[in-house]
Amino acid sequence: MLDQLDRLDLLDLLAVSEDDVRVNDLVLRLAELDPQASDALRVIGHFDSLVASQAGLQSIVRGAATLAGCPVRLTDPEHRLTVRVSADGVAAPPVAAADTTWPSTPVGPDGAVLWLETSRPPGTLESVVLERAAAAAQAVLQRTRGRRRAHDQALVELVLDAGAEEPERLAAARWLGLTGACRAVALDRDALALPADRAVPEGRRAGVGPAVDAADLPASWAAARLALRLTAEGTAEDPGPRIVHADDLGAVTLLVEAADARPEPVPDVRALDRASAGRPWLLVTLDAVARAASLRDAARVLQVHHSTLQERLASAESLLGWRVRHPEGRLRLQMALLLRRAARTPAA
Repeated sequence: MLDQLDRLDLLDLLAVSEDDVRVNDLVLRLAELDPQASDALRVIGHFDSLVASQAGLQSIVRGAATLAGCPVRLTDPEHRLTVRVSADGVAAPPVAAADTTWPSTPVGPDGAVLWLETSRPPGTLESVVLERAAAAAQAVLQRTRGRRRAHDQALVELVLDAGAEEPERLAAARWLGLTGACRAVALDRDALALPADRAVPEGRRAGVGPAVDAADLPASWAAARLALRLTAEGTAEDPGPRIVHADDLGAVTLLVEAADARPEPVPDVRALDRASAGRPWLLVTLDAVARAASLRDAARVLQVHHSTLQERLASAESLLGWRVRHPEGRLRLQMALLLRRAARTPAA
């Protein structure tokens, strides 16, 4: 059993690249003590060989399926790619969406995931298969997409650049496949130019520009950057929407631009900061009230009793200096929360 190897850290063995002679020697020694440990080293050798021979994703997923004894799939939503192989090593299309209870591991930073299609908890062998197959698949993705991604990102920056000549921007858009309606999307550290019908990446704060022709992508980008300033993490400490569409802002953009032109912070934003200091419940409460259709809906969102919400609002109104339960005060609150989020990121 593995507890017989109390002085041998298997994870260290997994992380170290050894020559074939030493690996074979370790396999023989470990086989006498623990078959699972020797099997784990064989898994390492198998995937190291695939990486060395620059095998493709199909071979890597096939190796994972036969070694783990269950179907395995690799999903890459960003590139609309799915590779699935059954336990007997035969490629087979997925018959249903991936089950989130299956053992899985991310493949690189772009959202790809490797799944073992089994309901049983992963043992030592399955865990090693997941780890090594994911590392091998990531090497393939980096090898095949690294240069293209860098090139494409440079083209994205070009199509969004208002200072670039229009013929250059249109040529870059055609290379990126942006031949119809498209839009810019501003993420926390990235810029995207997407077809208008393509979904915005999930799990990150995003400002979404309006759908335009490729020639007008710089304007969509400017609107997307402003929309990103109005997003939040969606937590109690930073309440608010994670995704904001510029199309939904309307005259709010004028309000933000006017606030940007002020040399001093907006008084209502300062009032929010003062009121929320040392009161972790205040911002999330006010955000729920500002966004909900009614106070009872806000109480349900906050999972508090209606009377508790009324007590919180009475305290908040005293701290802010205006009534947030009246229509005019609620509008004032909505604007103050928006401007507070915008003020955290200065205008470019």
